[in-house]
Amino acid sequence: MEDIIQEMLNKKVWAVMGASTNPEKYGYKIYKKLKDKGYTVYPINPRADKIDGDKCYKGLDELPEVPEVVNLVIPPKHTEKAVEKCIELGIKYLWMQPGAESENAIKSAEQAGLKVVHNACVYMLAV
Repeated sequence: MEDIIQEMLNKKVWAVMGASTNPEKYGYKIYKKLKDKGYTVYPINPRADKIDGDKCYKGLDELPEVPEVVNLVIPPKHTEKAVEKCIELGIKYLWMQPGAESENAIKSAEQAGLKVVHNACVYMLAV
């Protein structure tokens, strides 16, 4: 899995599904850290207009470009729906934060040929 992690960290266009306006939440911390590290990162949260001063998007299909990696910081039932959308959009890399993953989501993504990271936190690994 370390090879896939490094491969994903080398990609420069990310989306964070579950980005948060609350600086105490990982959805905010992950978004902010990736942005501060020079990634192009799009926040996705249907209940927010802006995060850290940046436009927040309601869903993947609203983004101005297709991200290389989607980081999921959402409940597992939403992750399963997000996997379907990622497959539809041709996204190849999914990072499921601890607590966002489900066996069904992992299986669906891998069967569709996506590279998946789970049980690892991008906040801790993006240096």
